[in-house]
Amino acid sequence: MAKPLVAIVGRPNVGKSTFFNKVVGKRVSIVEDKPGVTRDRLYYDTEWCGYNFTMIDTGGIELKSDDAMWKHIKSQAEIAVDVADVILLFVDGKQGIISDDIDIAHFLRKSKKPVVLAVNKLDNNEVEKTYEFYELGLGDPYPVSAEQGKGIGDLLDAVCEYLPKIDTNLDSEVINIAVVGKPNAGKSSLVNRLLGYDRVIVSNVAGTTRDAIDTAFVYEGQKYNLIDTAGIRRKRSIDESVESYSVMRSLAAIRRADVCLVVIDSKEELSEQDIRICGYVHEQGKPSVIVMNKWDIVEKDTHTINKYNARLVEQLKFMDYFDAIYVSAKTGQRTDKIMKEVNFVYGEACKRITTGVLNDIVQDAVSLVEPPAHNGKRLKVFFVTQSSSNPPTFVFFVNDTELLHFSYKRYLENCLRKAFEFKGTPIRLVFRNKNEEDNFV
Repeated sequence: MAKPLVAIVGRPNVGKSTFFNKVVGKRVSIVEDKPGVTRDRLYYDTEWCGYNFTMIDTGGIELKSDDAMWKHIKSQAEIAVDVADVILLFVDGKQGIISDDIDIAHFLRKSKKPVVLAVNKLDNNEVEKTYEFYELGLGDPYPVSAEQGKGIGDLLDAVCEYLPKIDTNLDSEVINIAVVGKPNAGKSSLVNRLLGYDRVIVSNVAGTTRDAIDTAFVYEGQKYNLIDTAGIRRKRSIDESVESYSVMRSLAAIRRADVCLVVIDSKEELSEQDIRICGYVHEQGKPSVIVMNKWDIVEKDTHTINKYNARLVEQLKFMDYFDAIYVSAKTGQRTDKIMKEVNFVYGEACKRITTGVLNDIVQDAVSLVEPPAHNGKRLKVFFVTQSSSNPPTFVFFVNDTELLHFSYKRYLENCLRKAFEFKGTPIRLVFRNKNEEDNFV
């Protein structure tokens, strides 16, 4: 049984995101004294007094605005209301009731969903300031101070009156997929194409997605969590504190991902920033798929894809194991193959090699190319074992790690890849002096 959904809505700057972060116990949603900071829906699983549910933080609603971005935000909030089991409406107790609150309340009543009314910013529990909000016709208003954490328990108790208690034990492993890349590379369009509906805002304005957005879905019986992230810019290009935080969250999304989709704009030259993003994914040991997007607008001949692959090989030498696919999120060209590639590289990252086979391959490699020597002493490889997977990590027991040269380490890695491929995933080689502590090189 799916967890019930609780959507937090209201006009801009009423403290929705502050409440969201307070309940989940971490800074998941951006909080800044600026309207429009939260743009897409943010989902987070939480629990209160035995009730398990998913909270949805939405952007501030401007029902009467004609601005394109505010229309996008309104659309996202409407979707949240549509899928929610309970709606939590936030209003500003300091400012008092205004016409926008009345309009939003009217909009929520038409949804026929249960609504709990929170009057925020009442730091001293000024109950008398809640009375005017009875005018909204949504029942008893609850005084809270999201910033100070006051009144939150009573508010959540009211929400839980509409929720069932459910067993949240997971019956299978969820694979987390982070969609990363530069701004305006088509990440959100790709997410929407994979999911089959408009889950995130799509705009030709760079920086539209500021939050890392999680969406659960199932493909061929396997559960996945798709994470759309903000475009990652160069540091010198980041001016706003909001965008700086968005980039940090994008990097955090890579760290918690099981697989990364690195989206690159095919119609542009591979940039320094594209390479930096690939490098970060590589350093974090994540299996990945290079998604060359917007392939539909690239002028092509019979040699075009070979030229692009050669360029990737040249510029991504540090991750020559890369797996690339050429798609168009706009037209859907080859996007049906992306999940198969995700499963393939994830399988490569989880691959385990038996110790006997592994040692046979390594001993053959050592016999073929003798290890380096220094001052008359030669490196000896006694034994190899795979210590972990995702990324595949191999521990080499040797006589003296000081005798290991980078080029020989690279040679051994190439031999392992030739034997076992490990397409789309980095591998780690750890060298340890026999009977001594670890020595990572």
